[in-house]
Amino acid sequence: MGVSGLRVYDWPTTDGLCGGSPHMHLACTEAYVVIGGSGAVQTLTLSGYAETPLEPGDVVSVPPGTIHRLLTFDGRLRLVVIMQNDGLPEAGDSVFTFPAPVLADPEAYGRAAAADPRPRRDLAIQGFLDLRRNGRKAVGDFHLAASRLIAPSLDALEDRWRAGALAAAEETRGHLAGLRRGDLSHLREARVRKAGPEARMGMCGHLDAYPVD
Repeated sequence: MGVSGLRVYDWPTTDGLCGGSPHMHLACTEAYVVIGGSGAVQTLTLSGYAETPLEPGDVVSVPPGTIHRLLTFDGRLRLVVIMQNDGLPEAGDSVFTFPAPVLADPEAYGRAAAADPRPRRDLAIQGFLDLRRNGRKAVGDFHLAASRLIAPSLDALEDRWRAGALAAAEETRGHLAGLRRGDLSHLREARVRKAGPEARMGMCGHLDAYPVD
């Protein structure tokens, strides 16, 4: 699992709201634990549009295929973000909701995705608002465009999954098998690890990313 702290951007946008860049993950579930402030997550799926309020103590899970946009209402929304398959989102398991012509051109998409956070966010919001207006078919078209964009990265994504999430699951299977045999060797190897944050600008806000191994 990937773990990070997030303070959602308080920059206003063209629709008068403050928040981060709308995007979608294609293989990973993301969860938010709200620890401060007030806000919401706007979502678009084939089932339609929704807005889920966020208050301290709330936990919200966002599965693959959910276009999502975080908003802060008071400028102080803070979350702990837990991401399935640590490493996959950073390696390409996320696509911004840029307008359709940008999504259709991998080079144009790459330039837009590499832009500074504020103009990148504003372009993604433009596409997100288009998707909201155009409904179910537009969301399905976005799913298809997103899958085409990440297709060249699928081998690398699978390699990361095998080295990370799958390896961790196999390790747990080994622990259970060892316990059945009475082999307690993994218990004797226990060590506590502590990780410090790495600050950076993320898709949705100011990130404190923590390495997890």
